[in-house]
Amino acid sequence: MQPSNDNFPVLISLNEACRLTSMSRSMLNRYRAERRFPAAVDLGDRRVAFVRAEVVEWVSMKIASRAAA
Repeated sequence: MQPSNDNFPVLISLNEACRLTSMSRSMLNRYRAERRFPAAVDLGDRRVAFVRAEVVEWVSMKIASRAAA
């Protein structure tokens, strides 16, 4: 089902966030614990998701930071 509004936030799974960032689950969870990664959305029953736009923005900031270094 496609939302009719392109501004509708899209949630992605932990596995998809790992694929987008090229990080392992354990590394991504470590970054989450250190608050170095966008906060998860609690879906209940040990299930979390991430806002796709926030993860994409985080990746873009990582790419941009290498030019600043």
